Amino acid sequence: MIAGLTDAEVAQRVAAGKSNAVPERATRSVAAIVRANVFTRINAILGVLLAIVLVTGSVINGLFGLLIVANSVIGMVQEIRAKQTLDKLAIVGQAKPLVRRQSGTRTLLPGEVVLDDIIELGPGDQVVVDGEIVEGENLEVDESLLTGEADPITKEPTDGVMSGSFVVTGIGAYRATKVGPEAYAAKLAEEARKFSLVKSELRNGINRILQFVTYLLVPAGLLTIYTQFFTTHAGWRQSVLRTVGALVPMVPEGLVLLTSVAFAVGVIRLGQRQCLVQELPAIEGLARVDVVCADKTGTLTESGMRVAEVIEVGAAQSEAVADALAALAAQDARPNASMRAIAATYDRPPGWTPTATAPFKSATKWSGVSFRDRGDWVIGAPDVLLDPASAEAQRAEGIGARGLRVLLLGRSESGVDDPAAPGRVTPVALVVLEQKVRPDARETLDYFAAQDVSVKVISGDNAVSVGAVAGKLGLRGDAMDARRLPTEPAELADALDDHTTFGRVRPDQKRAIVRALQSHGHTVAMTGDGVNDVLALKDADIGVAMGAGSPASRAVAQIVLLDNRFATLPYVVGEGRRVIGNIERVATLFLTKTVYSVLLALLVGIECLLAKPLHADPLLYPFQPIHVTIAAWFTIGIPSFILSLAPNNERAYPGFVRRVLTSALPSGLVVGVATFASYLVAYHGRHATFREQDQASTAALITLLVSALWVLAVAARPYQWWRVALVVFSGLAYVVIFSIPLAQQKFLLDPSNLLLTSSALGIGALGAAAIEATWWIRARMLGVQPRLWREPVTAAK
Repeated sequence: MIAGLTDAEVAQRVAAGKSNAVPERATRSVAAIVRANVFTRINAILGVLLAIVLVTGSVINGLFGLLIVANSVIGMVQEIRAKQTLDKLAIVGQAKPLVRRQSGTRTLLPGEVVLDDIIELGPGDQVVVDGEIVEGENLEVDESLLTGEADPITKEPTDGVMSGSFVVTGIGAYRATKVGPEAYAAKLAEEARKFSLVKSELRNGINRILQFVTYLLVPAGLLTIYTQFFTTHAGWRQSVLRTVGALVPMVPEGLVLLTSVAFAVGVIRLGQRQCLVQELPAIEGLARVDVVCADKTGTLTESGMRVAEVIEVGAAQSEAVADALAALAAQDARPNASMRAIAATYDRPPGWTPTATAPFKSATKWSGVSFRDRGDWVIGAPDVLLDPASAEAQRAEGIGARGLRVLLLGRSESGVDDPAAPGRVTPVALVVLEQKVRPDARETLDYFAAQDVSVKVISGDNAVSVGAVAGKLGLRGDAMDARRLPTEPAELADALDDHTTFGRVRPDQKRAIVRALQSHGHTVAMTGDGVNDVLALKDADIGVAMGAGSPASRAVAQIVLLDNRFATLPYVVGEGRRVIGNIERVATLFLTKTVYSVLLALLVGIECLLAKPLHADPLLYPFQPIHVTIAAWFTIGIPSFILSLAPNNERAYPGFVRRVLTSALPSGLVVGVATFASYLVAYHGRHATFREQDQASTAALITLLVSALWVLAVAARPYQWWRVALVVFSGLAYVVIFSIPLAQQKFLLDPSNLLLTSSALGIGALGAAAIEATWWIRARMLGVQPRLWREPVTAAK
C-alpha cells in the first residue's frame, strides 16, 4: 500500500497554493448581491423620475421613490438568506473524498485535498480532482458526465482519471496530479452550480413579458412627454407631475423582484426541510412533473437491511454456510446494504484466503470470491444465477412475494475472474433479507395520486418482491420483469403506460425508461441513491438524489434530499407549484397595470393631438404621481406580495406567457377605457380650478380602483377564505383613505362632488362587469373549467 503525504508536506503544499481550494458553489458574494439589487434598470428609471418630481418641490408626489428602497432591501435580504441556506446545505451534501495520509486515512472536504494526495476509491465515489491510478482491483470508472460515453472504462495503475467521473465498481486509489483551477471539472462545476435562474421557463416567460412591455412604453412615453409639455399649456410643474404620473405606473417595478423573492423563499423553505436545491429552476421543474420514477431500496424502503433467515439447500451445513457468507462479506472493501447486513450477522472466519474477486455490478446482479482450498463462491440474484424454473429459484420467488429480498449463496464451477464466470452455479443457501418500508412512503404515494402524478417503481430487485412492496403501499398493477421489456422505444413507452412496477431493471434500462416516458410527452422526475441510478438521474427532467446515496448520484441530481426522506418530495412539488401559480397571478396584476397605464397615456395623447385642429381643450393627464402610488398600494403592491408567497398546490402547465397575456390584455383595456371615460365625464377643461381638476382626477381614480380591484378579485380565484378577505381588505382600505380628511388633503383627493363620484362608481362597476365577462370567455377559449372556489386537496403531512 502506498503511503500518503506527511502533515508537513501537506502544509508545504497549502502554503504554496497547491490545494484544491476552489469554491464548491459559485454563489454570488454579498457585495455582488447588493449591487445587483440596487443598480437595476427599474431602480434607475424610478430614480430619474423621482429626481424630476423633487425639482418641482412636491415631496408628497415623490412617495413612489420608496419603491426603490423596498425593491432593493427585500431583494437583498431574501437572496442573502437563500445564499446562506444554499452554502450551508452544500457543505453537508458535497462529496467527501477518503484521503490517505501518514497521519491516518479520513474523509476531507474537496477543498482540503492537496497536490500528490493519495485518494481512495470505491463504488459510487466521485473523482474530485484529476489524478493517476496507483492501486486498482476490478476498478471501472464512468466518464459519461464529461465525455457522454456511457460505457464504464477499466482503469489500471498509471491510467489517468478526470475529476467529474465516478467509480462504477471495484476499489483503488489515485494520486492527485491537478488540483484547484487546473482540474478538468473545476470550471464546469463552477458554472453548473451557480445561484441562477437563467434556465427557468418561468424566468424566460417574465423576460418575454418585459420585452412586450418595453415595446409599449417607448411610444406611449414619448407621446405623453410631447403632449403634456407642448399642447396643454399648463405650466412646467403641472406638466412634469402629470408626465411622471403617466410614466411611473407603466413600469412593472415589482414583477422581477417578486419572482426572485418567490424562488429565494422557496430555497429557504426547502432548506429548512434539509432539501438542497442545486439548480433553482428544479423547484419550478418539479412542479410540472407528471411521472415520478422511484427506486425501491432507499426510497420506498429504508436503506438498511437485516438478515431475517438463512435457508440451507441440499446437504449444506449451517456452519459452512455461515463461514462462507462471512468470508464473502469480509472481502468486500466497499459493501452494499446487503453485504453490510451479512457482515453484521456473522464474524469473519479464519483460514479463508482470497485468490480472486468479482465485485457486484448492477448489470450482472452477482459478486463472488475464489478462495484457496475453499473453492469459488458467488452470491447474487437467484433468478439470475439459476434457471428461473429450478426449485430453488421458485422457492426464492415465493419468499420474494412477501416483499423480502432473497440472495442465493452458491458454488461456481469456475474461478470468479474467469470471463465465463459464474458458469453453472450449485445452490448452497438462500439468504433472506428484510427491509422496512418507510412509514411515510404510503402517505407520499397517496399525495402524488391525488395530484394526478403517476409513480413508476423501478428496481434492480426481483420483480415479485418489488411488486409485493408496491402492493403494501397501495400501488395497483402487476409487476413486470424488466428483462421482458421491449427494446424498441415506442413499444417500451407503451409497456410503461400499462405497468407501474418493474423489477430486475439494469442501469441502462433505467435510462431508457426515462427517455421512453419523455417521448410520450411526460415530464419525468427520477429518484435514486446508487451509482446505478446516475445515468437515469442525469437524463430525467428532474433528478432527485438521497443525501445518504453515492457521491456520484448527488453530483448529477438537481435536488438532494439530505434527510433521505422520500416524503420530502411533496413539499418540493408544493414549492414549485406555489412559485409558478403565484407568479402567474402576480404577473397578471402587474401587466394589467402596464396595459391600462399605456392605454390611458395613448388615449390622452391622441386627444391632445386632435384637440388643436378641433379647437378643443387638450387633456391634462388625469393623475399625479401620488395618485398612481396609492392606486398601486392595494390593487397590486400588498396583494401581489401576499399572493406570491401563499400556498398553492395547483398543478403547473406550459403556456405561462399565453395565459398571462390573455388575462392581462383584456383586463387592462377595460380598466383603461373605463378610466378614460370617467375622466372625460368629469373634466372641466384646462381652465378649470384646482378643485375641479382634483375632482376630475379623483373621479378617474375611483373608476380605476373599482375596476382594478375586480382584476385582483379575478386573479385571486379559485377563492379560499383568506383570498376573499384579502380582496375585501384592499377595497375597505381605499374606503378609509377616501373618507379621512387628512388623507384627502395629503393625497390630493376630492370626492365631495357626489354626482361625479356616483358616475365614477357606476362606470367602475360597468368595467368590473366587463372584466368578469372576459374571465368567463377566456376560460371557454382556453378550454379550462372556471372555478370560483378552491376544492379541497390532499396534502402531505
